[in-house]
Amino acid sequence: MSMKKYAFLLCLALALFGLLHATPAAAQDFGARIGVSIDPDQFYFGGHVETEPVFEQLRFRPNVEIGFGDNLTLVALNGEFIWPFPVQNGGNIYVGMGPAINIYSINAPVDDTEVEPGMNFLVGFEFEENYFAELKVGAIDSPDVRFGFGYTWR
Repeated sequence: MSMKKYAFLLCLALALFGLLHATPAAAQDFGARIGVSIDPDQFYFGGHVETEPVFEQLRFRPNVEIGFGDNLTLVALNGEFIWPFPVQNGGNIYVGMGPAINIYSINAPVDDTEVEPGMNFLVGFEFEENYFAELKVGAIDSPDVRFGFGYTWR
């Protein structure tokens, strides 16, 4: 079995783990996000759901990001977990990671669609309780680097 197949199965297993440990809908917060990515060079927007802690401070924050640019459209389905650390100013620094399913739709010269596995590693800062800034580094077939901002309705 190829490395991509192993990576895809790992991503699928981690995503299923997250879904099985999801909390009731009443305990979830919703949000929006925008940002830019490098390789592919794109602007993206999307949304997320954030659960109550599933273990100590560990939260499940699955999200969808839709990117445009670089002659393709990317729909990234990310099953990310974050672990926040409070800081003195009242915000949180957080670290996280999670699997991704990336759907690349190539626009030129020939239309084509590819589904690829990925993995994301991230660090972010939450401020004023609802706003956050986030840096993601992708592995396997996820975008190399993404920088975004978001808002979560709590």
